[in-house]
Amino acid sequence: MKVYTGRGDEGMTDLRNMDRVSKASGRIEAYGTVDELNALVGTVRPTGHDDVDAQLREAQNHLHIVQADFANPEPDEDDPAVREEHVDQVEGWIDGYDDELDPLESFILPSGSGPGSRLHHARAVCRRAERRAVAFASEEAAVNETAIVYLNRLSDALFTLARVVNKREGVREENPEY
Repeated sequence: MKVYTGRGDEGMTDLRNMDRVSKASGRIEAYGTVDELNALVGTVRPTGHDDVDAQLREAQNHLHIVQADFANPEPDEDDPAVREEHVDQVEGWIDGYDDELDPLESFILPSGSGPGSRLHHARAVCRRAERRAVAFASEEAAVNETAIVYLNRLSDALFTLARVVNKREGVREENPEY
């Protein structure tokens, strides 16, 4: 299989069902931003924390499912799709760190150690992916709403993981000054 085909040279691409659509469509923008997020999460690993790295790897697999889900305008039952168990898994990660973290009393500045800062960056891109998905879902029918919920929850998890990594590395959280 060649990496290049030339089929996209005129600004069109194929969906999973082989429909041709503009690369500027909301659907392509949504799953393209998820692709960007997935690549960014890949730059965070390894963090030096095995539990965090395992969760990030799993999140990357989930993000591939989100992309496949968004690329498919006519899904069948056996097609890849984000499901409630994916959301539940991410919620479990967040809940699992409750005892390790101090309660959040204020906004914090997205900074810290190298991996902590990259996790904050990934969280911000995840929020953008969620916004793109919400916009695309408002334009098209039959969008898997659970995939949008997943992105919302993953952004919370990335925030939590940034806090965990920074705490483990002895980096104090900073609050904004108003």
